[in-house]
Amino acid sequence: MLRKERRSWPDEICLIDQTRGVVIAERVRVARSVMQRFLGLMGRSGLRPEEGLLLDPCSSIHTFVMRFPIDVLYVGPDHVVRRVDHAMRPWRVGPLFTGAAYVVELAPGIARRTGVAPGDRLCWRTATEKDEAGSDS
Repeated sequence: MLRKERRSWPDEICLIDQTRGVVIAERVRVARSVMQRFLGLMGRSGLRPEEGLLLDPCSSIHTFVMRFPIDVLYVGPDHVVRRVDHAMRPWRVGPLFTGAAYVVELAPGIARRTGVAPGDRLCWRTATEKDEAGSDS
């Protein structure tokens, strides 16, 4: 029986597209528990451009009870982006993407603005660090 690798994350990260050398979002909250992942962004009125939510583990999302569209990154266990959905509207169900280990939800337009695309490798640093990017790979 294969055991899923458990990634360790701080509570909040700065997400970086290592391939392109750009910061995707300065403050990405990490949702690890079943309840944190279930609630996600429900009840919020929006995301600021520097904000996001990382759901781990996750391979599919929904936007039920949400009031705003989101960009969605499906990321593999190797931290490589597998799929990008732009401006997913409220009350939708995303695909079950079996190649994803975690999902990042961002403000609409951020994926296009930063140029993040399938094949890009992501890394992170804690949201309070400003000097050196880290990765848990």
